[in-house]
This record gives sequence, C-alpha cells and structure tokens, in this order.
Amino acid sequence: METRGIEDMFDFHRFPKDAVVLLLLLIYFPVGICLMFIRIFVGVHIFLVSCALPESFLRRFIVRVMCSVLGMHVRQKNPRSRDRNTKLYICNHITEFDHNIFNLLTPCNTPQLEGSTGFVCWARGFMEVHSGRAAIGESLQRYCSTEGTQPLLLFPEEDTTNGRAGLLKFSSWPFSLTESVQPVALRVTRPLVSLNTAESSWLVELLWTFFVPCTVYHVSWLPPVSRQDGESTQEFANKVQELLAIELGVVSTKITKSDKAEYIKRSRHPPAPAQSRSGVASGSIGLGFMVQSLGTDDPRLTKMAQQVKDVLPHVPLSVIMKDLAKTNCVDTTITNLLENKEDAAVEASGASAYEASSVGSRSSGSASAIKPAAKTFGKSPADRHLSLQERKEALYNFARRRYIEKHGLKEEDSQ
Repeated sequence: METRGIEDMFDFHRFPKDAVVLLLLLIYFPVGICLMFIRIFVGVHIFLVSCALPESFLRRFIVRVMCSVLGMHVRQKNPRSRDRNTKLYICNHITEFDHNIFNLLTPCNTPQLEGSTGFVCWARGFMEVHSGRAAIGESLQRYCSTEGTQPLLLFPEEDTTNGRAGLLKFSSWPFSLTESVQPVALRVTRPLVSLNTAESSWLVELLWTFFVPCTVYHVSWLPPVSRQDGESTQEFANKVQELLAIELGVVSTKITKSDKAEYIKRSRHPPAPAQSRSGVASGSIGLGFMVQSLGTDDPRLTKMAQQVKDVLPHVPLSVIMKDLAKTNCVDTTITNLLENKEDAAVEASGASAYEASSVGSRSSGSASAIKPAAKTFGKSPADRHLSLQERKEALYNFARRRYIEKHGLKEEDSQ
C-alpha cells in the first residue's frame, strides 16, 4: 500500500484559502444564516415524520425529498449491483451523517461503537449495541446470522476523512462477521466550506450542513466480495480497501484512526516557546535547536532535558536525551548520570576527552552528596514512597547547591 501524508487526508480549517471563494463566502454568509434557521425548523418536522411513519419505501421516499430541502441530496450509481442477500455493507467514511444517507436508499443498521447512548444514539439513527467493546464483534456476528434482520452498514476506517486523498487502514474485525460483504464507495461534495474538520462535533457539522447551499452524496454500489479459502480477515480487509480506493480514485494507506488522533494531539500542542527569563532564554533557544538536530520534536522531552541540563550542565545533551528516552523521568536520569552509568554513551556521542572527564569528576564528586537510586525494590508501598521522597529531597538539595555555586551566592542569601 502507498502511504500518503496524513495532513492531506483531513481538513483542519473550515474556511477556504482561495481569496475568490472566501469573498463569495462572505457575500453568501447572511443568506446562509437565514437558510440555517429555516432548515432547523424544517429538520424538526422531518425528524417527527421519520419517527411517525413505519419503515417502508414510501417513508424513505418522503424523507429523501424532505432532506433535499435541507440541502442533503443523494445520487446513486449501479443500484442493481446491490445484493439483497448480503448482510454487511462496507463503506468509506466522510461525514457524520453517512449512515443516515444510506437509510434513504435502503434499510440498514449502523451500530453505535463510541459516543452517546440512549435517546441521542437512537435520534441520530444508530443501533445501540448492549455489550462491552470486546463483545461487540460476537454480538454483531449473531445479528448477521439471524434471519429477517436488516443488513449492517459498517465503516472499517472507524473515523472520517476529507475523501480527497486516501483511505484510512481498514480495521479487520468487521470482516470477521460474514464471509461475503458488499463494498459501497461514497463521494461527498460541498461548495464554499470543508465537509468536516478534524475536531468538530456532529452537532456543529449539522449546522454547517444547514448553512451551505447543498451537500451532495454520491453512492456507488460495487459487486459483493467473498473471502477466499485460507485468506485472513486482515487480507480480506486489505483487498476490499484496495477495491474501494480504485473506485474512488484515491490511495489506500496504512494510516489508522490512532495515527489521526496522535497527529491532532501534536497539532494542538506545538513545541513550547523559549523561556523569557534573563540568563536562561539564550540557553533554552540553543537547547531547542540542539534537540531538533537530534531528531526529536517532543516538547515534553525537551523540557525534561532542560531540567537535567540545569542540574548537570557538563553532561552532553545527546547523553541526556538518550537516557530520558529510556527512563522518561528527570530524577532517574540525573541519578543514572551521577552514577556514571552513561560513560559509554558519552564516548559514542563524540564528546571530547575533556568533557568526558569533566562528567566523570563531577559525577564522582557529587555522588556522595546525593543518595543513589534504590538497589532493591521496596517490599511495601510505604517503603517505596519513603525511598522516593528521600531521593527527591537529595536531588533538590543538590540542584540548590549548584545554583548557589553558579551565581556566587551565600547560603543565607538563598534562604
């Protein structure tokens, strides 16, 4: 599979960057606000009608026409390819209302795997599964094997994309429910604004759907696909993913829902700016460049490295970063460096003989002033807590003495 840049698969800004389109949006804005309020009123009536009428072709036709008033238009391609005996539809995921659109074309159920339960789950058109996450697969497998039940509609990407660049890696568990699935390719187009943004809620997306002139859903039915003998569920999932990618004209990637969440998390917390305190700003800026040159952009790791560097300024940054990557703890890294556990790393980092000897002399001279890490693990929580407090107090005292020596202060001046 080809892997495409994750930033191309999601929209993080609602408004367009093109100046002409942005100008058109500003002109349309008053009209869109009025249209949104009118559609909210109409949408309540559509919801009541859909609840009152029994499931039938007539109900789907009426609701589909009324949804067109809301700006949600549906077009389908190859409807004769739909197999009425198939119990599982597999589709790519673009908006929060994809399952509602499919219910306008054919009766099907989509289980609610995450999010609100109860009335909100039912009102949004989801099927609530009364079981734990681990048992959902088994529960849905029993559902598919029951005669007379409506087909399931599942989104193995497990999260939305913008639909333009690629497909998220398909999860394998939906493909263990049945031996045959029907792939369905979905394209969605909308003028003026993005189809969705990475951190927007379904309610906000609904309001934007009411705001824009229209949102067009293009549904394309592909022939059913069966699992071959000896084919694993993941291989089956990959095969269906490739078929949908070819139909949509995008690429199938190995990017997962977890990768999207991690990317959003990193975008939300950019690297922290350099400290503004006098005497520290230049050192922090230099440290930031040094950390970047070592191939890491984790602001938390950079902050911890700065704390260790303040206590042990003679230790090369590469040694500090390497130990922090193992320990993920400032106190433990300081203790390790003071106990000369990183001599080999100092040599490997290319530090000069003078730097290495400085680290060794500093460590040996300071080791007596600090209690080392416990050689054994405490048998009781009280013993472990006491050992931790003693080590912390020793480290704080050492850092305080280093600060006094560095700035030439007297002991009573720092009280």
